[in-house]
Amino acid sequence: MEEGYVRKIVIGEDPKNGMAYYVGMRAGEGKVSAIVLDTEFLHKFGRVRYLIYVNTDEETALWKSVNEMPTIIEYDLNF
Repeated sequence: MEEGYVRKIVIGEDPKNGMAYYVGMRAGEGKVSAIVLDTEFLHKFGRVRYLIYVNTDEETALWKSVNEMPTIIEYDLNF
């Protein structure tokens, strides 16, 4: 499993028609603030799950979880 800062995730069998989420994308009244691999879930169940968090003026909250779906992960190259 790759480690690093996830910038974008594309979900679905066909990347051209899949759902894409990226850090900074508007989501309701907030913006996507983080996309993370749920390592606790991976270690406990042996399955991949990504968590997408949204930040508003008031809080950061879990918005979506992507469980065992075909995904393309794009990492941030600013290092």
